[in-house]
Amino acid sequence: MDKAYVIVFIGMMSGFALGVLVGFFWFSKGKRISDKLQTQIAEKERDLQKVEHKISEAKNQIKTAEAEARASAKDIISEAKLEAHELEKKLEQQGARLEEKEKQLDEKVREVQRQRDAVSVQQEKVHELKEELSDAASKHREALESVAKLSQEDAKAQLLQAVETEFSEFFASQVKLMKQDMEEEYEEKAKDIMAQAMQRYASEVATESTSTIVQLPSDDVKGKIIGKEGRNITAFEQATGVDIIIDDTPEAIVISGYDLARRYVAKLAMEKLIKDGRIQPARIEEVVEKMKKEVGKMMVEFGKRATEELGITGYPPELLKIIGRLRFRTSYGQNILKHSIEMANIGRVMAEEIGADPQIVVEGCLLHDVGKALDHEVAGTHVEIGVEICKKFKVRDAVTHCVAAHHEDIPIETAEAFVVAAADAISGARPGARRESVEAYIKRLKELEETAKSFDGVHRAFAISAGREIRVYVDTAKIDDIGQEKLAKDIAKKIEDELTYPGVIKVNVIRERRVEQQAT
Repeated sequence: MDKAYVIVFIGMMSGFALGVLVGFFWFSKGKRISDKLQTQIAEKERDLQKVEHKISEAKNQIKTAEAEARASAKDIISEAKLEAHELEKKLEQQGARLEEKEKQLDEKVREVQRQRDAVSVQQEKVHELKEELSDAASKHREALESVAKLSQEDAKAQLLQAVETEFSEFFASQVKLMKQDMEEEYEEKAKDIMAQAMQRYASEVATESTSTIVQLPSDDVKGKIIGKEGRNITAFEQATGVDIIIDDTPEAIVISGYDLARRYVAKLAMEKLIKDGRIQPARIEEVVEKMKKEVGKMMVEFGKRATEELGITGYPPELLKIIGRLRFRTSYGQNILKHSIEMANIGRVMAEEIGADPQIVVEGCLLHDVGKALDHEVAGTHVEIGVEICKKFKVRDAVTHCVAAHHEDIPIETAEAFVVAAADAISGARPGARRESVEAYIKRLKELEETAKSFDGVHRAFAISAGREIRVYVDTAKIDDIGQEKLAKDIAKKIEDELTYPGVIKVNVIRERRVEQQAT
């Protein structure tokens, strides 16, 4: 029993001790937590004091700012009131001035109205006076007509007839003199401009022949060219469209034909065949076709060179090829492409002298005969074909007009077109530039003389200066001074419409009056 009490006592003491230990532990831990909390509370209080201090400083700053703002606002309000007062004074002054100006304007308006009324009164008086004068003139005219027994129109007709009868020769001579002076002045200027153009551009003058010589390595090649029973030469002529002349000329044959392109193709093909050594119909056709393609490429290159030389850009390859074909066309023996380039250089100088557009003139000169490249393939004159080519490739209208008017098929409307026509005449008329047969030359002179003699009143007509001038002598009994002027224009017009000729023809109508008297 005692043991049980002892055990219980020990258990109780142990529990008490354990409780004391646990209580001490919790007490110690609570004290540490309390100390920590006290420290944090103290820090927060210090932070709060700092915040309160900052708030206090901010309030002080706000008060200071408010005080400064109030003072500044007072100053601004004061300045604004002062400026408003000054502005009000200025507005009052301006208003006074405007009011004064308005009064002045009203006075001026009233003055103008008074003057207008006065002018209206004067106009009415003038109108009345005009009516009175008109009535008086009508009465005076009627009185004169009744006295003279002639109407006003009849009197005018008689007066005009009398003046024409009495002063016709005087007026004709004066008109002729003035015209001669003007023609001489402008002719001198024109000659000066054309002379400068020709002097500043000097190119070689050479005419194209109708044959081409091909050199041979030996005369033995002539037999190969002819072939068995002439088959080779026949095949070559059919393929190229030219004539081959084989004569006694040593180591040479002649290619004859009017078409330069065909002659050039034939020359290249012949040289190729001679170099190759295989001359037979099949080979001839093959080489000729190949040379035609080569010449086609050369045409594009010729056109490109011409445009580059003249400073023209933007033309398509198709147009360049057509321009290049002119290298193989001639007019009276003159190479057309060389003629066109020469024209362009001469025309540029003339355009710069007279103030025309040089670029339009250059393009117009280059393209003026472009229709001749296709005139044997397309129906129409070379001018019509040239105009269609220009429209097809969208060439400028000003250039197209130069092409259309360079032979005066249509009226010339621009200075550039006049320059193109003049440059064409200069280039074609240069000594040695063109040639024609004796028969054609004599025929052209006879046509000129017959054309002039076909007019009534023409006594004699002579073509002189190699057909550049037609000198016409008229009957003084049938042609007076005024008729002389008209006759010269009519002859020139008929020559332009009916005859074909290079350059310009001068029509010189001579009317010689002789008065004979006998003294007895």
